[in-house]
Amino acid sequence: MAPESRHETRIAEIIGKLDLDEKVFMLSGHGFMDQIAKDGRYCGSAYHIGAGNERLGVPPLMFLDGPRGVGMGQSTCFPVPMARGASFDIDLEQRIGDAIGRELRAHGSNLFGGVCINLLRHPAWGRAQETYGEDPFLLGEMGAALTRGVQHHNVVATPKHFAANSMENARFTVDVEIDERALREVYLPHFKRCIDAGAGAVMSAYNQLNGAYCGHNYELLTQILKQEWGFEGFVYSDFVMGCRGPDAFSAGLDVEAPGTYHYGEKLADAFERGEVDADRLDDGVRRVLHSLFQTLENEDPESYGADSIASDAHVALAKEAADKSIVLLRNEDTLPWDASALRTLLVLGPLANQENLGDHGSSRVFPPSVVTPLAGLEAAIPKGCKLTHDLGDDLDRVRALAAASDAVLVVAGYTHKDEGEFIPGVMVDLSGDTDKSIGGDRLDLTLGVEQEELILVAAEANANTVVAVMSGSAVLMENWRQRVPAILMLWYPGMAGGTALADVLFGRVNPSGRLPFSVPIQAEHLPFFDREATQIRYDLWHGYTKLEREGITPAFPFGFGLGYSEFEFANATAVPDEASEIIRVEVDVSNRGSQHGETVVQVYAGWQTPSADHPVKRLCGFGRLALRAGETRRAVIEVAFRDLAWFDIDQRCWRLSEPDWRIGVGPSSASTDQIAVGIRLGEHTWSIRER
Repeated sequence: MAPESRHETRIAEIIGKLDLDEKVFMLSGHGFMDQIAKDGRYCGSAYHIGAGNERLGVPPLMFLDGPRGVGMGQSTCFPVPMARGASFDIDLEQRIGDAIGRELRAHGSNLFGGVCINLLRHPAWGRAQETYGEDPFLLGEMGAALTRGVQHHNVVATPKHFAANSMENARFTVDVEIDERALREVYLPHFKRCIDAGAGAVMSAYNQLNGAYCGHNYELLTQILKQEWGFEGFVYSDFVMGCRGPDAFSAGLDVEAPGTYHYGEKLADAFERGEVDADRLDDGVRRVLHSLFQTLENEDPESYGADSIASDAHVALAKEAADKSIVLLRNEDTLPWDASALRTLLVLGPLANQENLGDHGSSRVFPPSVVTPLAGLEAAIPKGCKLTHDLGDDLDRVRALAAASDAVLVVAGYTHKDEGEFIPGVMVDLSGDTDKSIGGDRLDLTLGVEQEELILVAAEANANTVVAVMSGSAVLMENWRQRVPAILMLWYPGMAGGTALADVLFGRVNPSGRLPFSVPIQAEHLPFFDREATQIRYDLWHGYTKLEREGITPAFPFGFGLGYSEFEFANATAVPDEASEIIRVEVDVSNRGSQHGETVVQVYAGWQTPSADHPVKRLCGFGRLALRAGETRRAVIEVAFRDLAWFDIDQRCWRLSEPDWRIGVGPSSASTDQIAVGIRLGEHTWSIRER
């Protein structure tokens, strides 16, 4: 008997033996408030979210959060997902998922809430750091990789927050108005990719979508997710306020998390009143058990001991992720520093000596150690080099110190106080901090007057000044970006971030990160954003698609990043295969530099004749390529026709209707960086479920 058949037979037997109270017990969480009070912080223990019946020997699903590592204990802290999105490295993200899955199991968990794939619509979004970027294709590829890695260890992975959750302060009430085409083309494809990768659960969002809360949205949870996409797993609510009544169950919300507030007896009463039918009740239980038994009946690939938590191998993986995520935005013959010639180094800013790992909400990880930027440099500087750290609060002193130094590093940016998960006082505090920051959407897209003045003073006094920016998304740099010779995006780089920064500065690592979003010149070039909005409209346009549609050149384009090697792209070809519905894109890539390096080959597609109703182009393929100095290799990337399709609202299908296409391949989304190849495609259509 096939494993799936065994699952179904056993699940049917269990459902037949459960009484009403036992069924509704399986459809909510239990003990969250008591456990968090006992632990003193969020994820001090794993939480029971669904399943569980001692009488029949059914274990519970035990939840722990992410996505930069496991929230429990002292676990490995990886760079935030936005940083990992900058790596454009699917294999790396799957290996990170594998490490997180291993640590989850060692902590006694089998349900992971950390595949955050909401789209970055605007850089002010407080939780931008938890996702991978502004592009649906990038989000889907990275989220699917994390899903595969985590679930390798028989853990249920949870893509979240479903759907159109791209602002923070108003997330509990805002109504996102969106037409079906924008929903299907921009805000849902990445979720579908994770479902196709086998994700066993989905977490609904707090916000409303077209007038219905996402946890109560029948179209979203039942029609699209379960019926059209064929999702067999279960949906659970975002915590506390994600479920607002037992009517959510009939809409498709299978499990209320993290406790029993609106389900339990209330759900049983709704069943008794005929408001929930018997088939739907059993379907909810079946879905929870389906995901549970997939973890129980698959053989574990290894045993899980405490020695795997923050192991040397996992810390090394966090370092690799930090290496590959750092984006070199500007370099006027400044980096890498020559260690043999460096005698005095000035490091400026309080963030240089802070453990700045990201926000202090549900994604927080508590690693056993953290290498700050300052600590990384102290360990890396050559003997005889004097390192001075100054907070930068006295600009006259900064000017004198900078003028007397061989090189200056300014570490600037944000902390959890500036951006992060919004946790209002009426809710349980998750941080465990005495300094309780509520996070939220950013109020300022610049670094602020004080940090910008520090940068300008340092750069004026020393021509060898480098700025490293710690942030979860784009920062407007127009007041200073052309007045400093070198700029790095450091992100919130995880527990080994300081070591990675030092290795990049001294050339031991050739930077290879690429921006997972566009950086505009001014805020007016971005979509409308109001962090207190009660209603907001989302459309097809944001990020590079909006900028290109309006003919606006960004400060830094999507996919952009420099390195210490020059990579040359040549001889691009794009050959469609109508039978297999793929385009085989090839290009010669040469490393013209003097050291080994990695680049990201990016493929974009758009209509030859632009249309105001369709993006100029969209990302449809990418891959990292490592090349020795002087080496040339031919990169091959296959693009699926379906990833070029648009949603036809009238015909209720996905289609390719325009025959003439432009395929662009190169190191960024900028047209000047791409080699264009024209191709012709036949008419193709796919059903909603097929796409």
